[in-house]
Amino acid sequence: MSRPPAVLMVRALGLGDFLTGVPVYRAMRASYPGYEIVLAAPPQLAPLAELTGAIDRVLPTGELQPVPWRGPPPAVAADLHGNGPASHDLVRAIGAPITMMYASPADPDVPGPWWAEEEHEVVRWCRLLGWWGIPADPGALLLSLPARPPRVSGAVVVHPGAASGSRRWPPERFAVVARALAARGLPVVISGSAAERPLAGQVALAAGLGRESVLAGRTELTDLAAVVAAASMVISNDTGVAHLAVAFGTPSVTLFGPVSPAVWGPPRDSPRHLALWKGRGARPGDAHGSRVDPRLLRIEADEVLEAASRLIPFVSAEPQPT
Repeated sequence: MSRPPAVLMVRALGLGDFLTGVPVYRAMRASYPGYEIVLAAPPQLAPLAELTGAIDRVLPTGELQPVPWRGPPPAVAADLHGNGPASHDLVRAIGAPITMMYASPADPDVPGPWWAEEEHEVVRWCRLLGWWGIPADPGALLLSLPARPPRVSGAVVVHPGAASGSRRWPPERFAVVARALAARGLPVVISGSAAERPLAGQVALAAGLGRESVLAGRTELTDLAAVVAAASMVISNDTGVAHLAVAFGTPSVTLFGPVSPAVWGPPRDSPRHLALWKGRGARPGDAHGSRVDPRLLRIEADEVLEAASRLIPFVSAEPQPT
């Protein structure tokens, strides 16, 4: 039995990148009924891909690695990675008759729209599809709830980690916030990867929380998603957990430093998700730098607590996943 024609999207990036692409995955599904919708992405994202209701298969691959496509070329291939030859050539090599990608000074002859550096990441990829006549709703970000029961429900999730030092608010300030929220009677847990467990432990100790509050290193991505979906609130740096909070409608406070929330933040019109930032421009700092960004240091613990207080009316409201 022959396989149906396929649509392949290449977004072999991290958690936040995957979640900002959800409206595009859904638009492809709606525009190509009967096609197999395939996402080339890191394999650990497969459980979340199921929650989009739009992806049939995750093709495991890594950032800027050759896409391991087998068999006849897909009918459509979309580069949802970047705007230059580094990713374009990988997608071109697949041989799809329709190839969707952005033109830029690095690759100006691409038959597609022109890359806009200061565009919000969600809007950017919806616009790419729009150029090809495919409507995509930037607001279609919510995921279905995970089937797995959470390790803890109703907690404030404090996430002090991030992939780079420039996006990590000082742990002692996270500890001040965690201690103050716990003093209000709110259960608080500290999340993070296995590598971030010492950081999470440092925050918990300074906040006067017990070892049981440290979830860092004890949750795989599916577990973390379940905890965030069942949380009362998420307080984090500009990293993937902040996008998880948006995906599950969990009230959130996100701290930004080198990159503006105008290009990577939560939906501006959502009172459930608050972004704190003390900068100008779209990308005034180095998002991959090793030293904490000075704009992030301008955010004080009292400001984070005030933002958290503003979210209290939403804490008891039920999320509305699609």
